[in-house]
Amino acid sequence: MRNLQSMPVRPMTRSSRLALLALFAALILAPFARAQDNYEIQVYGSDTVPPRSTMVEIHSNFAVDGSKTAPDGMLPTNHAMHETLELTQGINDWSEVGFYVFSSIQPDGGWQWVGDHIRPRVRAPEKWHWPVGVSLSTEIGYARAAFSPDTWTWEIRPIIDKKIGPWYLSFNPALDRSFHGPGVNQGVTFSPAAKFSYDFTKKIAGGLEYYGAYGSLTGFDALRDQQQQFFPTIDIDFAPQWEFNFGVGVGTTRSTNHLIVKCIVGRRFSWPHGKNAKLKPEQP
Repeated sequence: MRNLQSMPVRPMTRSSRLALLALFAALILAPFARAQDNYEIQVYGSDTVPPRSTMVEIHSNFAVDGSKTAPDGMLPTNHAMHETLELTQGINDWSEVGFYVFSSIQPDGGWQWVGDHIRPRVRAPEKWHWPVGVSLSTEIGYARAAFSPDTWTWEIRPIIDKKIGPWYLSFNPALDRSFHGPGVNQGVTFSPAAKFSYDFTKKIAGGLEYYGAYGSLTGFDALRDQQQQFFPTIDIDFAPQWEFNFGVGVGTTRSTNHLIVKCIVGRRFSWPHGKNAKLKPEQP
């Protein structure tokens, strides 16, 4: 995780102006978004995958105690295993594009394809010397109605993070928008996520992650209808090109899976002329 420090502001180069324009364009799209669900349970850091590098991640999540009924025609989540393949390609030193393939292993229904999403992301380049890391992610895609009542969705996720000595802090105040399904009537909804962790050693960090889904910006849902999850987590640095995150989540409302286990394993591959690129530290 890079250690961001406050530095004097320097004149913007042409590439810096392009990065700022991309950030501004993404902000204009903020009224359209998607809620994070139990397929990619992750609080993102601000850094992007370096150019000429590809990050391959497997997100594995198991609902130990989930929903046992099928609201809105959806399949229950209890004892379901969710497997997500995430491929992220670095474009330049301030942008990347990610692609997701979601799948679910049902207790009595076998392994099924759930849907696909694409996620472009831009960030404030390091040369700007901002005191915090800042990036902006958008994600659009499709999920089958058996797994999500809102089949076509869009998410916009601002990301702000900071490394302070052994401490790491990240905040993702995501906005979500459904294009097809019952969520269309809600308009833009708010789904914040946050993380703090502490480096116990150079290789091991422990912390707490929070995930919420509050409902429409025009009026939040009643607390019992919101989603609230807390994940004590551990991050292990096996090697610079590897990523490992493990956590056990507890849901505190009736609309949330009460107990879920998650694991993220990632490996970065660098292509010619990219061997010295840094690993994207989405987890400290």
